[in-house]
Amino acid sequence: MTNYEPPPHGFRTFLIVWFTQSISLFGTALTFFSVTIWLTQILYSRPEQKPELAFALAAVGLAGGIPIIFGAPIAGAWADRHDRKRTMMVTDFLSGCLSVVIAVLMVTQLLNLGVLVVLVIIGAILGAFHNSAFDTSYAMLVPDKQLPRANGMMQTMFALSGILSPSIAAMIITLPELARQGLIPTGIGAGLATLKDGVPLAISVDAITFFLAAIALIFLFIPSPQRTDLHSADGKKKSIWADVKEGALYIWYRRPLLWLLGTFTVINFVFAPLGIFLPLLVKFNLAPDWSARGMTFETAFALIATMGSVGGVLGGVFISAWGGLKKRRVYGILLPMILVGTGMVVLGFSSWVYLTGALALVGQGMGPLMNAHSQSIWQTQVPRELQGRVFSVRRLIAQFTSPISMALTGVFGGLFDPGWVIAAMGSIAIIFCVAQLFNPYLLRVEDKEWLDQLAAKRTEPSR
Repeated sequence: MTNYEPPPHGFRTFLIVWFTQSISLFGTALTFFSVTIWLTQILYSRPEQKPELAFALAAVGLAGGIPIIFGAPIAGAWADRHDRKRTMMVTDFLSGCLSVVIAVLMVTQLLNLGVLVVLVIIGAILGAFHNSAFDTSYAMLVPDKQLPRANGMMQTMFALSGILSPSIAAMIITLPELARQGLIPTGIGAGLATLKDGVPLAISVDAITFFLAAIALIFLFIPSPQRTDLHSADGKKKSIWADVKEGALYIWYRRPLLWLLGTFTVINFVFAPLGIFLPLLVKFNLAPDWSARGMTFETAFALIATMGSVGGVLGGVFISAWGGLKKRRVYGILLPMILVGTGMVVLGFSSWVYLTGALALVGQGMGPLMNAHSQSIWQTQVPRELQGRVFSVRRLIAQFTSPISMALTGVFGGLFDPGWVIAAMGSIAIIFCVAQLFNPYLLRVEDKEWLDQLAAKRTEPSR
């Protein structure tokens, strides 16, 4: 498929998919924020429960991360074998049903940490298959020259959902209390007042967005690669494990790509704890500042999360309009990483809400730049019919350190000051990324002819 041409109006189809999946992603962000509030303010609300809270946040993070990471090779091989649109539709629908189950269990007060972890694991497995189908679908719709712009829009999608979800989730969560105060019309307020909290309402919105995304796909044409290598010459069907191996060998034979993955492996180890440490940082380290300003934990946490997401949107809009570097895209990865590491060091010593929010804005603003440049490198280096297998192995290698980091966070979060740990991790990121600026293999990662020569030398029979 070297000379593959996207279908007519492919970019228009991509825009529709991008918009509908953005709505679904917004719903997922609502659930993430709401579950964090449920853990910090309802299940483990007392200050002496800090170790239990750190463990719970880490457990939920691991439950959501491990299946996506380690299930990615199978999901990627599946995406290369089956209709990608149908895979997205089914996983969107089942994810919506799962959100309904979580909301019902919360309303009936039957949800505990153990049940939540199991449900998050199921959702993560569905997410692994959805992500593999989605990540490889828009490369079938968008011409190569438009890929950096499409990747920038994808990054904007993630960030924009983060802007809207914290404030809207915080508003939804307060609805039952407002109803009990008589601030909501009687008809609607009577039902809302019976709820202990509004977290189930926010998760119900997530379910609706999943169902809408699944319905929208019915009316769209999204091509999938037609493979001719699923059967050998003797008629035997290639196993799915052979597909996984093929994806791994493609990367192994092209070592500069492995160096690129190694860079993200280290950075993901460093950045992964932020999702767990940030609630702890806000709840404990920043408490004197936000309480003095008349804020609650929910509003302070939502403010910082929203500011970070604003930065992500700005970064995504910037890379979408600019189109990214056309050459030496690796610098568009390493330099933003160094800047984020520097921001983490400052963040660790921050005791002010607004400074923390500003650092979150800058840090998340760098995310779209580094991710769009990385995705563009991979999309131009890997043939479309191989992208499901290669991208899934790529995700496994790049992200397998995240659950390790989160597990350590669950221990360190209860023992050490979260600010000091964040600063230490930022220092590691700076040192590593500066060293990679002088790595000759990594700096030639975009030389496709050289990479193919390396692969040919490794696969030719010895004489």
